[in-house]
Amino acid sequence: MTRRNWKALQPSSLRHAFELCKDHARERLNKSVEGIAEDMGLADHWVLYKYLQKGSMPANLIRPYELACGIDFVTRYLAASNGRLLVQIATGRKLAHADIVELHEHFAMALKLLTEYYAKPGDPSAALAALTTHMEHVAWHRQNVAQHINPQLDLQP
Repeated sequence: MTRRNWKALQPSSLRHAFELCKDHARERLNKSVEGIAEDMGLADHWVLYKYLQKGSMPANLIRPYELACGIDFVTRYLAASNGRLLVQIATGRKLAHADIVELHEHFAMALKLLTEYYAKPGDPSAALAALTTHMEHVAWHRQNVAQHINPQLDLQP
């Protein structure tokens, strides 16, 4: 079984975003739904199951849910569904060779899916997800170059 590239995934619906967060917590952090609910401070894990089943959650629980899961798919989906693009704040750090390779991979995938879509129009979700991922990475690199003259501390865990 191949590992998922979590950076390249884009949720297609709010419910899908909740599922991706839950899957990330299970695969990367080895957390069950009960563990996520405990980290969120919920008294009963069945409440979290209800939120996941319905694909809805009170807004004040979204951030604790994402922190417990270790990824922010719900926030990304909410922004994208409103026509917005989220870019992680760049710190002006020096790049590793892998950063450029990763940027190239995202561009190649977006170009491939875009070409396939225009050759045979169908479901645009894969092309849209790849283009969104590529735009996020390019925007991050743009900001990182701008920040490079005044680098910040890299405080991300």
